[in-house]
Amino acid sequence: MESIPLAERMRPRSLDTFVGQSKLVGANGSLRRMLEQNLLPSMIFWGPPGVGKTTLAEIIAGKMGLGFIGMSAVSAGVKDIKEVIEKARQYGKMVLFLDEIHRFNKSQQDSLLGAVEKGYLTLIGATTENPSFEVNHALLSRTQVMVFEALTPADLMDLLQRALDDDVLLSPRKLQLNDKGLISTLADGDARKALNLLELCANQLETGSNTIDEALVAKVAGRKMSRFDASGEQHFDIISAFIKSMRGSDPNAALYWLARMIDGGEDPLFIARRMIILASEDIGNANPNALLLAQACFQSVHAVGMPEGRIVLAQTATYLASSVKSNASYMGIEKALAEVQSSGDLGVPLHLRNAPTRLMKELGYSKGYQYSHDYPMNFSEQEYLPEEISGKVFYSPADSAKEREIRQFLKLRWKEKYGY
Repeated sequence: MESIPLAERMRPRSLDTFVGQSKLVGANGSLRRMLEQNLLPSMIFWGPPGVGKTTLAEIIAGKMGLGFIGMSAVSAGVKDIKEVIEKARQYGKMVLFLDEIHRFNKSQQDSLLGAVEKGYLTLIGATTENPSFEVNHALLSRTQVMVFEALTPADLMDLLQRALDDDVLLSPRKLQLNDKGLISTLADGDARKALNLLELCANQLETGSNTIDEALVAKVAGRKMSRFDASGEQHFDIISAFIKSMRGSDPNAALYWLARMIDGGEDPLFIARRMIILASEDIGNANPNALLLAQACFQSVHAVGMPEGRIVLAQTATYLASSVKSNASYMGIEKALAEVQSSGDLGVPLHLRNAPTRLMKELGYSKGYQYSHDYPMNFSEQEYLPEEISGKVFYSPADSAKEREIRQFLKLRWKEKYGY
């Protein structure tokens, strides 16, 4: 038993002991409802590592009373798949769990199609990559994609406490976890990583001690202690300081707060997502390249990971901080939403409506619509808003060079209608 890792010893055997993924297997989870109706389609489990994809596949097979074969696409080939298909054909319906299915090429994925379509093999493929890009269309159309989310700090704390209370080796030691959520932070949503770190800490406790504290976790993880707490007040305070530094055009402060988050173990993709928001909210059309760079940053950090991802984050943060600013787009959508709340669901003018059927054309749908490209400057001064709010201004370009160009473009076309 001692040679079996804690993560394996704590692997849940039923849906009721499974931690996380409440949208899938919670009381009203979509996957749980399917299983309760004795339905088991072929599926693709898409999500980050350590969130229970393999475990849930095993639980499902057991719950449905089906044979289970697990293999990795890294080492398996078409020959292995054919052998599994033949077993399923001979002995009845089976579940094939294929980890890292994105590593199978098109012909390897195609080898699964017949058995999946006929239903004697239920495929559960697991991937950390977007299946829309990594799984071929034919196989994707025969499966349902189930999206797994990184475990929350609360999920991980629950899991760690269960290990201390229930594990055959740890529970007799009456250990106390007093790390202020550091293991959960360092695990970054990965249950396996959290349990491995807990086990290492438990094994390095001094004789007579039964408390796993921050200092021990930091020592075992090889990290310098940081006051940053990715699940507490510091999380919100520091990301706020980071955003406000970029909004305030201070790249030096932005780099400092970025470094604090990186050093404290913040999820780099969370940082990148916040910069995407800032690029639109605070820079917008004053510098449209800002949003492109922020999006590229997210994709690059996702591709290369850390620690190299810190360089991409730093480049983007300094660019955004040093860019001209405008919140005109952000303020525009806020005004438009307020108008919708105030005036309700105003009707779409007839000339703007779609007219795919003869009846709709007879009712006047699309009649009188002026196709912009048929007019000088590709512009026709027709009405696009409901009559009740004609002339209402939501977007007011700011005074940056780029938005002055936008204002001039609109003024040339709309004259005095919108006051540009």
